Amino acid sequence: MDVFSRTFLPAAAEAGLATQTASRHMPVFRRCVGSGDATILVTRCSRPNRSTPGEYLLLLTHRRLVVTRQTRVLHRLRLHLNTELHELSNVTWGPDPRLHCLELAATAIDGVRERFVIRTRHPKQVWQLDELLNHAFRTRVRPARERLVATIGDPTPARTAGLQPATVR
Repeated sequence: MDVFSRTFLPAAAEAGLATQTASRHMPVFRRCVGSGDATILVTRCSRPNRSTPGEYLLLLTHRRLVVTRQTRVLHRLRLHLNTELHELSNVTWGPDPRLHCLELAATAIDGVRERFVIRTRHPKQVWQLDELLNHAFRTRVRPARERLVATIGDPTPARTAGLQPATVR
């Protein structure tokens, strides 16, 4: 059994997902996530202010965020979002223990702002989700910044315009 399978099933059980639901979404998630990537979070979520009906299931691993949607009438599974964490920008989340929910928002690489509301049963679970997201997005994903790769010697005055430090993004 690979790392994804070993971590996905316990995370789904911890979220209170039925085994049938987890099994139905598993093939879609497996196509998106590598076998060596460990699951951090699996949970149901909804999209506020959207007219598209259906249930969403969010999977967060150390490298990827994958969201699937199941239609209400025919129960078909659709991949809604599949992206690496470093490709997301402006990731924010706001825990609200009074309403037992947490709102997660991020801008995907195509520029679309995605918003998801994750509901919990207890206020304590809101803070656990907050800690998981903090670990996934603040401690693991480093912002892209310029690095000085190399400079070769001191340039002579005649070649000053030609030699510049190389930057990598």
